[in-house]
Amino acid sequence: MNYVLALFLPPLSILLLGRIILSIIVFIIWVPAIIFSGGLTHPMFIVLAWILIYQAGEERRARRYGRRDD
Repeated sequence: MNYVLALFLPPLSILLLGRIILSIIVFIIWVPAIIFSGGLTHPMFIVLAWILIYQAGEERRARRYGRRDD
């Protein structure tokens, strides 16, 4: 569900992951980028949100199974 939200509102998707400061920074950059580039930079923020969502899922899986990367 969060992947779909990242398509339309990447800053909100990042905020739901618990990364508050990063979501504020992304929002501050995202709004002018959308306005001035006509949406051409929007995929960059989608990819950022998807990477963070994937990373959070991997961290959850690692904690669940007790794996550590040493």
